[in-house]
Amino acid sequence: MRTLQFKNNDHMPAFGLGTWKSAEGDVYNAVKTAIKAGYRHIDCAAAYGNEKEVGKALSELFEEGVVTREDVWVTSKVWSNMHAKNDVILALKQTLSDLQLEYLDLYLIHWPIAQKKEIPFVSKVEDFISLEDLPNELTWEGMEKGVELGLVKHIGVSNFGPKALKQLISNSKIKPEINQVESHPYYQQNNMLALCKANDMHLTAYAPLGSGDRAAKFKAENEPRLLEDPVITEIAKSKNATSGQILISWALHRGTSVIPKSVNPSRIVQNYEAQAVELSDSEMNTIAALDMNYRFLTGEHWVYEGSPYTLDSIWA
Repeated sequence: MRTLQFKNNDHMPAFGLGTWKSAEGDVYNAVKTAIKAGYRHIDCAAAYGNEKEVGKALSELFEEGVVTREDVWVTSKVWSNMHAKNDVILALKQTLSDLQLEYLDLYLIHWPIAQKKEIPFVSKVEDFISLEDLPNELTWEGMEKGVELGLVKHIGVSNFGPKALKQLISNSKIKPEINQVESHPYYQQNNMLALCKANDMHLTAYAPLGSGDRAAKFKAENEPRLLEDPVITEIAKSKNATSGQILISWALHRGTSVIPKSVNPSRIVQNYEAQAVELSDSEMNTIAALDMNYRFLTGEHWVYEGSPYTLDSIWA
């Protein structure tokens, strides 16, 4: 299993199970299936609304002796309504309680966007807090406090653009160690990957298969179908693999971590087996030519008229 090494010599499995969009009941079975199939990295978030089920599955796996806590890398994320410094710790402790864990391996700021604490999900412009009033740097102080308290071993961010990431790097005691972003052959994030490498950070790729199962409100009309791309399907055919396996292998070959989501037992195993699929330099170059700077998750659900956040400011 490929791993990514941190400065303190901790190793994160580069391949993991994503849990976004995993419905009630499904995520419990998905985590148990995944761990028994060999997965050692589970990616969670408070906003997914399913951490209690993930925790139940992990607790049972530990009790059954399938794995120990030390065998499994667990990531979670603080949601945008808990960005105040002290609220970060409250959110982290709640996540640990839900997951039935004493510590996290990795904790991320889910979005570089702040909203009012009493608002779970924004629905109008008044729900937001501007970054002038609650900058990411203050949220990061809460993340650093989590490390100091021994509640989390590593901290990073998610969905941060270059400007926000550079600003955080320049104003932190503990530097961010990961940026988790959308990344796949249609949106390869080459500049972000280079920025991360230049700052001793890792990149985790979400939506590596195109996130075709996300809600309709997050989809554009006539969006491209990554899993059906003729270049990907042709390479898959030549290797007796699936398109999904090629996409996962591509992410791993680039030196990123990757967290495909599935609740289908056979697909969970299939995705795990993608780690054994080798791609040649020629095949990697062929896939590199597919980049069209196309986001499947645009961030438009954050944009309201009069809001302090725009797509340009989020992704800048």
